[in-house]
Amino acid sequence: MRDILPALARWYTTGRPFGLATVVGTSRSTPRDPGAAMAVGPDDEVLGSVSGGCVEGAVFELAREVVADGEARLETFGYSDSDAFAVGLTCGGEITLLVRPVTPELDPAFGAVAESVAAGEPVTVATVTDGPAPLGATLAVWRDRLSGTLGTTGLDVAVTADARGELALGATGLRHYGPRGQRREDAVSVFLQSFAPPPRMLVFGAIDYAAAVARIGVFLGYRVTVCDARPVFATPRRFPEGVEVVVDWPHRYLHGTETDERTVICVLTHDPKFDVPLLQEALRRPAAYIGAMGSRRTHTDRAERLVEAGLTERERSRLRSPVGLDLGARTPEEVAVSVAAEIVALRWGGTGAPLSVTEGAVHPPVPAP
Repeated sequence: MRDILPALARWYTTGRPFGLATVVGTSRSTPRDPGAAMAVGPDDEVLGSVSGGCVEGAVFELAREVVADGEARLETFGYSDSDAFAVGLTCGGEITLLVRPVTPELDPAFGAVAESVAAGEPVTVATVTDGPAPLGATLAVWRDRLSGTLGTTGLDVAVTADARGELALGATGLRHYGPRGQRREDAVSVFLQSFAPPPRMLVFGAIDYAAAVARIGVFLGYRVTVCDARPVFATPRRFPEGVEVVVDWPHRYLHGTETDERTVICVLTHDPKFDVPLLQEALRRPAAYIGAMGSRRTHTDRAERLVEAGLTERERSRLRSPVGLDLGARTPEEVAVSVAAEIVALRWGGTGAPLSVTEGAVHPPVPAP
């Protein structure tokens, strides 16, 4: 959706209607995740994809139909034994799509949402997908304002609270409510799609391990910055393209940098004159993950210095040290995988244990914010 929004915004400003199909649910193996979108605009121009080609032809016709009649539709596509390549998912999965017409009259907030996404301002769009509420109704939720309605004040209030929680995490998914926003009912399904800037990964210490961690951070979708006080090490040519490299004292740079509940902080300097002031700053600010590299001996020494620096037990308990999961890693690249594995496990509530010795769903439900 983020990729095609600029073009959709141009269509929107002309006032000409277009059909927008969004993946709002998936089951088993599917080519695209919730939030993937395809649009059919003026002159039957097509943007985006919802299945990688399996059902796009059928979605094209649906999008034209909703534009013609002005009514949203909810459709599910699954594997078709008779003609898998015509209308069905050959991967054996199932996707549910909300297909709705978009015009300034039907969705007054769409233009403002597109502007916010382009400017990097976080916004969540809530859309009714099922139940006794207007199908396709939208509510745009920013940190400080709202636009639109889902049909009732109670539903708007409940969804606004959840949307702001999803916005803090950059999460997307379905939520269920009663007709007036009751929390323990599931009569109304609402799809929350968050448009937040990519989360940040701050890597301190421009060593070979930092280059590997930065590379895997980019792969995972983070906006990566590497910071080191030593200009001889903090040179862009040592790091992947797209990684910001800053020459500054780590604690000073972090003090002037905004972090949030999605930010990852990796301290790889393992030098007390850098580590301790940096961790004093890091452990007292919002962050999803704070990890520090070093041996057991380095960790013990660092922990004692943090106590002497006045950090509370609760503050110190946020530190992941030594950094990473126990994978037996040796090379910088292997250590980067270990660090990334710990970040992912912490983000989604994973155990870090081999799946072969665990039970239950491989992908458990996303923890509530």
